Amino acid sequence: MHQLIAEFLGTALMIIFGVGVHCCEVLKTSKYQGSGHIFAITTWGFGITISLFIFGNVNINPAMVVAQAVLGNIPWSNVIPLSIAEVLGGIFGSIVVFIAYYDQFKASADMDRVKIRNIFSTNPNVRNLPRNFFVEFIDTFIFITAILAIAQVHTPGIVPITVGLLVWAIGMGMGGPTGFAMNLARDMGPRIAHAILPIPGGKANNDWQYGILVPGIAPFFGAACAALFARYFLGI
Repeated sequence: MHQLIAEFLGTALMIIFGVGVHCCEVLKTSKYQGSGHIFAITTWGFGITISLFIFGNVNINPAMVVAQAVLGNIPWSNVIPLSIAEVLGGIFGSIVVFIAYYDQFKASADMDRVKIRNIFSTNPNVRNLPRNFFVEFIDTFIFITAILAIAQVHTPGIVPITVGLLVWAIGMGMGGPTGFAMNLARDMGPRIAHAILPIPGGKANNDWQYGILVPGIAPFFGAACAALFARYFLGI
């Protein structure tokens, strides 16, 4: 139960930073509207670092949960409960951000609804589902492989800091096509929140086809392949 709560809270905090920075960057009357992608990606990286420092040995990502199960570090029976806790954390974190930025959402009621939806969830600038799937697969493969390698360095504090830098690097290098979700809870939790929240001005279609296929399924394949690569090539 402690692990489930930690996954819930750790994911919620990550989303508070992540969805929060998109609100900050996109919404009217925000102090930092128009700050740009470097501002957003850096906040995602730092936010994940802080979440890992506070909650310690958490996955905050169902893809990492699957990788740990493939490696035999956790039983497969834990995969679904941990993943659900993380998705619920994503929903909760998004609700917290919505409350905090409600005045900005009201001021942005005339803004493009797709732009508002994309505060919560990822989307491709060029919709090509096979290629979008490949991008999320390879991003997650690199992400999970790197984390598994980083975890072998037993220096206090190295994992949270380096994972944050890793998120920053992947976002800067490979974030352009899809927004680099690499995490079902990061995308699906906020996407569900967008569907249920009373957002002023209405909502765009939630685009479940994309959400389920690309940021939903592709990270699991990337994580499973990363775990196998780490086991049989890197010897982890």
